[in-house]
Amino acid sequence: MMATVAWSQQPSIRWLGIVFTESWARGVSADGSTAVGFFMHPSGWNRAFRWTASTGMVDLGTFGGGYSRANAASANGSVVVGWAHNSSQVMRAFRWTASGGMQNLGTLGGSSSNAWAVSADGSVVVGWAATSGGATHAFVWRATSGMQSLGTLGGNQSEAQGVSSDGSVVVGYAADAQGRRLAFRWTAASGMRSLGTLGGNESAAWGVSGDGSVVVGYSIDSEGRFRAFRWTQETGMQDLGTLGGAESYAYGVSADGSVVVGWADDSLGRRRAFRWTASGGMEDLNVTYAGLLGESRLAVARAISPDGRYIVGWGFNAQRGLSEAFLLDTAGTPPPPPPVGDVNGDGCVDDADLLLLLFNFGTGCGR
Repeated sequence: MMATVAWSQQPSIRWLGIVFTESWARGVSADGSTAVGFFMHPSGWNRAFRWTASTGMVDLGTFGGGYSRANAASANGSVVVGWAHNSSQVMRAFRWTASGGMQNLGTLGGSSSNAWAVSADGSVVVGWAATSGGATHAFVWRATSGMQSLGTLGGNQSEAQGVSSDGSVVVGYAADAQGRRLAFRWTAASGMRSLGTLGGNESAAWGVSGDGSVVVGYSIDSEGRFRAFRWTQETGMQDLGTLGGAESYAYGVSADGSVVVGWADDSLGRRRAFRWTASGGMEDLNVTYAGLLGESRLAVARAISPDGRYIVGWGFNAQRGLSEAFLLDTAGTPPPPPPVGDVNGDGCVDDADLLLLLFNFGTGCGR
């Protein structure tokens, strides 16, 4: 049985629960007290949630339709953004607060929209929205000015997927005149600038540091593989590598730009959550925190707190046997991994491990 460590100055893993079968976390507050994402509802729809230790998963509802997903939270966790279906089952970007509930942010003249990210204070929201001409454009939304299109790189599509702490720098992807999807960085002064690729014909930016100087995401390389990147003006687009496999994908970055999280293939082709730093390179969180996980596994690290301490995403919770959202507190020194042969992860090798191995002997062979 996997042990869950109580909140302390030691590393801990917290599985955030499920409502029906599965859950996925996509955003975390600065202090790790709030996580947001979506869960599988008994109706078969995905539903946006906001989680705290005291409330558990709270369903944020919809605009009258079936689906909703929460994508990000403000620094204090009080503002949540994402998308929800209206009564016609059309996606609409939302901004949620406890006092105001789910606010429909509208569109750019078309029918649908989605909010991907929010500034630290919750006042600036970015995402994509349909235009009256049938295109989709990246947008910036402010309460004072509403939804503003950021345009494209010459094509008919763009999406904003990350925003700096103060809302002044926006990142995402946009189509160029040749129809290629390229990562962009936008400011009011310089407009939308392409960040290029790693040799292929596609890239997208998902996260940006607090001051907007570091951008992370993915690019297709010259061999056609998805590779996580970290970009700065000085270095350009840097390939962060993998965990021994072919592909990787970066989603989040700490406020100072020094820590990047995402997923990468290992040498067996398994998807694993990673953390990257300049000094340590790409690190498999399943190896670093094996002593906390037992037989559970972390598949995707989706977001990281500004100080780099808290990481959220989803993985396989061995206790439930299901995919589930997690919140990893990385403070302190990770405990050592279980002894070799500790099949059930209880910290010792005994008869229980032998029985478990015998009962499951042959399981999965030939698959």
